Amino acid sequence: MSAQIPEVRSTNELREKWMKPEVITGSEILLRSLLLEGVDCVFGYPGGAVLYIYDAMYGFKDFKHVLTRHEQGAIHAADGYARASGKVGVCIATSGPGATNLVTGIATAFMDSVPLVVITGNVISSLIGTDAFQEADITGITMPITKHSYLVRDVEDLPRIIHEAFHIANTGRKGPVLIDIPKDISAAQTLFVPQTGPVTMRGYNPKVLPNKIQLDKLTQAISEAERPFILAGGGVVYSGGHEALYEFVRKTEIPITTTLLGLGGFPSGHELWTGMPGMHGTYTSNQAIQQSDLLICIGARFDDRVTGKLDGFAPQAKIVHIDIDPAEIGKNVAADIPIVGDVKAVLELLNQDVKRADRADAWRAQIQHWKNEKPYSYKDSETVLKPQWVVELLDETTKGGAIVTTDVGQHQMWAAQYYKFNQPRSWVTSGGLGTMGFGFPSAIGAQMANPDRLVISINGDGGMQMCSQELAICAINNIPVKIVIINNQVLGMVRQWQELIYNNRYSHIDLAGSPDFVKLAEAYGVKGLRATNKEEARRAWQEALDTPGPVVVEFVVSKEENVYPMVTQGSTIDQMLMGDE
Repeated sequence: MSAQIPEVRSTNELREKWMKPEVITGSEILLRSLLLEGVDCVFGYPGGAVLYIYDAMYGFKDFKHVLTRHEQGAIHAADGYARASGKVGVCIATSGPGATNLVTGIATAFMDSVPLVVITGNVISSLIGTDAFQEADITGITMPITKHSYLVRDVEDLPRIIHEAFHIANTGRKGPVLIDIPKDISAAQTLFVPQTGPVTMRGYNPKVLPNKIQLDKLTQAISEAERPFILAGGGVVYSGGHEALYEFVRKTEIPITTTLLGLGGFPSGHELWTGMPGMHGTYTSNQAIQQSDLLICIGARFDDRVTGKLDGFAPQAKIVHIDIDPAEIGKNVAADIPIVGDVKAVLELLNQDVKRADRADAWRAQIQHWKNEKPYSYKDSETVLKPQWVVELLDETTKGGAIVTTDVGQHQMWAAQYYKFNQPRSWVTSGGLGTMGFGFPSAIGAQMANPDRLVISINGDGGMQMCSQELAICAINNIPVKIVIINNQVLGMVRQWQELIYNNRYSHIDLAGSPDFVKLAEAYGVKGLRATNKEEARRAWQEALDTPGPVVVEFVVSKEENVYPMVTQGSTIDQMLMGDE
């Protein structure tokens, strides 16, 4: 059964309905403007400073609002909605603590270039700066983690500000935009004239098309390279450039790795795909980066978890960096061929002229040899449930066709390693900030964006407890997310580091006092299941798949299991701990 999302009228219908100028409140302007931007679902939590806004929702049948149980749940759900749909996610919170509870979610979206419009209430304009009850300078607090922010001073500006906010959030390098609305502005009345035309803003004009000379340099470099390699990131997914990337690889036959946020941007079943790179990446991807003579980075930012020790990264390679954000080029790794532009546009132009990398036949053979010699592996068991096996079970039973969201930690890495993604926007995870508590509420947003697709949320027993209260909205709205808990009774990734780097000094990682997750699910009216061995796991997971509504499935796994391969901090990415193979 699909999530309960009512029919939403088209923006053309609404535009026609509201074509005649009308005097209405700022709150009504906000709701109408959101609908005109194509918003079909808003996540939020009311409070004093936004009561006029929530009052305007009363009886407004065209406006869909989902009441979460915490503001952090609201913004993570909006984030998951945006990542899984390609649209702008929207959330609303009140002033003071309501607004500050959004900060972690804003930072999460900012680090991962996710388009959000975050709406907060504030105290009345005359009280701003007086430390009034539930006042917080949310625009100042979030300045480093937003693309732009607005403090609305005049209700007449509200239609323009909302229209600009969506434009800024979803163009260039995408990201969160904050709109802070004082309570008197939401109550004030003015003539509403819908804003639907093109947005022109002095000082904001993202460069979409690349420099042709730089493209020619790349084409020439490919023809000369003997060991070319592609490093593709989240920018491929966000730009909608996955088909152009596939065509680029088809024409050049250059092997390719995709970063954590790039998973799904290139089909994992392709013979030239080498898996994920970096700290927990494949042996093949890391060796290929280190031994390549031409590294083509497409829509990735050379994150430290990918590069390892910077002065030892890709030491033999000429570096090509393609990115919509000019500030990223040269920030961490110097680029020999910098190309600023939208990934999709750049690749489509390249595909007009690029040819096969003819000098790389021996390199392709070497890549295949590494793939065959050292794939991901683990010691399976018939008596102890292994987390890698659980992820393989999920992949096998869904044929890689689900949308998968994760929390952060060992289970996140096992999901990235063992679930096979063949289409974009099927993988939702917190990359740059590594936010625990993100996985479950982001799945709710992903499901609301894709009511007819299977959504699986893979969580650890630690992260699940940070936003478990959102089980209520799954039950109430019949949001059929399948919630997987990989329960190893410990903060697994912290335990792994303490074992391998801190000489087995285990400090404050024991989660043995966690709740009974089956009973917790049932307390919210959600089916709960548990598995401790393979037979139980197969049976419980199949029951979850056969159940039309939300289900929690707890898989009790080995506490001692580590994520391998692993590159420790301060090492180059070819200095890998492979574990017991």
